[in-house]
Amino acid sequence: MDIVLMIVYATICLGFLVFIHEGGHYLAARAFGVRVSEFMLGLPGPSVGFTHGETRFGITAVPLGGYARVCGMEPGPVAPHIEEVMAALYARGTATMEDVAADCGITPDEAYEALEELAEWGTVCGPTRADKFNTYRTPAVKPTKRQVKKAQKAGAPIPAEHALGEARQLSDPHAFFERELSQQYRALPFWKRSVILLAGITMNLLFAVLAFVIIYSVMGFDVQSQSTGEIRHITVAPLQAVQAGFTYIGMVVQAVVSLFNPQTAADTVSNSTSIMGIAVMSKSAAEQGFESFLGFTAMISVSLGIMNLLPIPPLDGGRFVVEIYQRLRRREVTMNTLNRLSWAGIAFFTVFFVIMMNQDIQRFVFGNWG
Repeated sequence: MDIVLMIVYATICLGFLVFIHEGGHYLAARAFGVRVSEFMLGLPGPSVGFTHGETRFGITAVPLGGYARVCGMEPGPVAPHIEEVMAALYARGTATMEDVAADCGITPDEAYEALEELAEWGTVCGPTRADKFNTYRTPAVKPTKRQVKKAQKAGAPIPAEHALGEARQLSDPHAFFERELSQQYRALPFWKRSVILLAGITMNLLFAVLAFVIIYSVMGFDVQSQSTGEIRHITVAPLQAVQAGFTYIGMVVQAVVSLFNPQTAADTVSNSTSIMGIAVMSKSAAEQGFESFLGFTAMISVSLGIMNLLPIPPLDGGRFVVEIYQRLRRREVTMNTLNRLSWAGIAFFTVFFVIMMNQDIQRFVFGNWG
């Protein structure tokens, strides 16, 4: 039963923090008019959920982590022939990459590259598991109530509804392509891209500061007088609670920075914990009451936010560094380069995870970790 409770409390804690982190990316992207095709809690895979507007919301089969699929984040230049490939597919509605290649007079590989990028944009729908060949389709389009009201108010035609894979004759393919491109992350200026990348981290830190305000200024806490031993329940001004929050954030920043100092790295790692430690401590915090659990969640939120600032792909901080490099060098990082950097980052964190998991097993299972 204890193990079940640990899993439940850890899932609540981490699920909520991932939700607000990815929610930050989602809200920033939508504020800048960028399409978000998916907002999921869990690792990519089979999911249940619903579609609102152009975004599918849901929970995947493996509810660990989460993601907001912001469209157009693929690095490198736009694929060649992408506009004519888009027009060819929309004219057919449903087609294999070979069909599109024949219509455009290009190679199947060139058609595949363009179609995959259009699928990343949310402009077309990629192949499903049931497809025998690489089959692509036009997306289903159902105008929202807001779009209908806006069109009626402006006296404009109501947007048409289209089924998945339905052929569509585009009156102005170039204008349609430009409109699709304008809804992509890649079409934004540097500062807007930066806001989207850092929005998740910002949400984690803002939540932590808000939690400190709730705990110290609203709920209050007990203090014991050193002279009389009397215990009093007090609250502090919100500004003091905010200062306490930023002080804690500063402490976490120092701890993360110490990971890169050979003289302090070992101590920092020994004082860190893996998902197992979070599960154990989340159960302990929950048993002490809501205030304790809220404080624990706030501390994990700060750690999650600061760790995501590390300049290592595929973390947000790593993507931000790539954006800065591209801005300064006026040169785009290729997909292959970003993939290699991401795999190197994953390898680094895998080793880090194994080390922390081992020490948590020693600490919580065998009880022999100092």
